[in-house]
This record gives sequence, C-alpha cells and structure tokens, in this order.
Amino acid sequence: MTLAPPASFAPPSWLVNAHLQSIVPSLRVRRPLVVRRARRMLACVATQIVECGDGVRLLGHYSSQVAAGRPPARDLVILLHGWEGSADSMYVLSLGSYLFELGCDIYRLNFRDHGASHHLNEEIFHSCRLDEVVGAVRAIQRAIPQPRATIAGFSLGGNFALRVAARAPAAGITLERAIAICPVLRPHSTMDVLEAGPFVYHQYFIGKWKQSLRLKQRIFPKRYDFAPILAQRSIKEMTRIMVEQYSEFPTLDAYLSGYAIIGDRLAQLAVPSHILLSLDDPIIPARDLQDVARSPQLQIAAIPHGGHCGFMESFARESYADRQVAKYMGLA
Repeated sequence: MTLAPPASFAPPSWLVNAHLQSIVPSLRVRRPLVVRRARRMLACVATQIVECGDGVRLLGHYSSQVAAGRPPARDLVILLHGWEGSADSMYVLSLGSYLFELGCDIYRLNFRDHGASHHLNEEIFHSCRLDEVVGAVRAIQRAIPQPRATIAGFSLGGNFALRVAARAPAAGITLERAIAICPVLRPHSTMDVLEAGPFVYHQYFIGKWKQSLRLKQRIFPKRYDFAPILAQRSIKEMTRIMVEQYSEFPTLDAYLSGYAIIGDRLAQLAVPSHILLSLDDPIIPARDLQDVARSPQLQIAAIPHGGHCGFMESFARESYADRQVAKYMGLA
C-alpha cells in the first residue's frame, strides 16, 4: 500500500466544514445544475437489466460514445453508488458526466433494491451480496468487450468496487483499475458513527432505508412484514433485526465483518486500486486506514478536508474527486 502525498484541494472558506462538504452536494437545488452537465450522457442512455447469475437481475444505465455520435471509447467506467443512493445520485451523475465528456463509456449500476429496481428480486438487499455485483460486472464486460474497464464507487459503492477488484481475476473479470471514494472500511465503525453521530446523518439514512423497505413490502406483501424493523429508531437495531430475520448471518457482528475491507481482505489485490478519502470524513473514520492491508497494488490519498464524498470547490462544477478519478485513469 502506498500512501500518496495529499494533492491540493482548496475549497472556498464557506465550504471547508466537513458537514457542509457532506451535505451540500446532495441538496436538491443542485440537481438541475448537475443534470445540465450530464445532459449529453443522459441523452444517449440505454437502460438495461443485467443478468447476474442465479436468477439475480440488476438495473443499469449505459451511455456510450458511439450512441452520442462520437468515436468509440477506449475506456468503460462502471460506477457504483452508496447505500440508499442510486445510479441517479448527483455524485454519480457528476463523475459520470465528467468522464463521459473526456471520452469514456459510462455504466451506472444500481445495487439490488436501489433506484427503480425493488421489483426485480424478491430477496432484499444487504451489503454482503458481493456475488451478484461480481456477476453484473462480468456480464457488463462480456456485453461491452472492447474498452478497458475501470470500476469506481462512492462510500458503500467504493467498498464494493474494492471487493470486486479483489475477486476479479478468479471471477474472469479484467479490470484496468478500481477507485474508491470514501469507502466504508470497517462497518462496525460506520455503524457506531451513524448511531451516535450528528442527528442529520442518522435521520437521513433511517428515512431512506425505511422508505425502501416500505416499497419492498408493497411489492412483495405476502413475503414481507417489516413492521418490527420500521418501528425502530436505531440503525443498529434495524440492522440487527434485518440480519437475524432476512440474512444468512447468525449475528450482527458476523454480518458487519462480512463486508469489512480491513485486515487481509485487500492483501491479494491484483488490480491497481486507489482510495481517496478525507481525514475529516464524518461517516468513515480515517483511523481505520491503519488496519487496511498493505498491498503494492493499493494507493491511498488521504487529504485534510472533503467530508464524506464531498470534495466540492464550486456549487455547480465537477468536484475535486471527479478530477482525481480522471487523473487516476490517465485522462487528466
């Protein structure tokens, strides 16, 4: 593992605060600005159902340079959103559109039960469903075989991107690189932060998760009664009930350990990989970096400011993280 020297990131004074960096990027007032930047990528999008194996289907959105009337791309970038986000989250649209304008094909993949995909699979989402994401990436690469493939993700999506990279050679996937922006490192730590940290994050994720569970219950009323989960005000207790009633894991601890990327999880990385995170991230404690396995394939850039998946310098422009991803890919 290489700890890269911090690159310059100088947000305006009003945006230095970690909480503003984490919250402002998701404000609804920004969406028209982000969508405007993404208009060419969105104008040629093809929405697809990805067959992942074992009957699992995920929803994806593919924007190609050829469909936009441009020369074929050399690079395909598969983008993964964070927990209770979607392929249409503003940070995904921002990065996707920035790379699209640099000549990349973009594939925005939804996890199970994210975006408009709750009806596609009866079993509910949890963060250890790595096999289906590996299957999706393999299927995407087979359908779009020519470009070089990069996988990049935010938060939980960054965690998945690194786990996919660790599995790639054995799974028959060829990746140029993996890039993780503020990835979940030690789920126990993130759970503790969400449970005891600032009210705004706790309520945001609880609200989004409960909304998702209610939708899943409406679609599969004979299968699910989430009343015991929906009655909770604690993310940890909601997760515990979900794990015990609807997963293969015997305990909450076993489940959280199942998608951690600390310890030896990334020791055998054979794909060049990057982690970009901020030392002031209010959701992913930077102290957990010391427990990530040292791998010659892994480079980490930890910078002082940026919040959680923020890295904003302007209300309307691409983020610093968007440009760093392009830099990792050799495009800038």
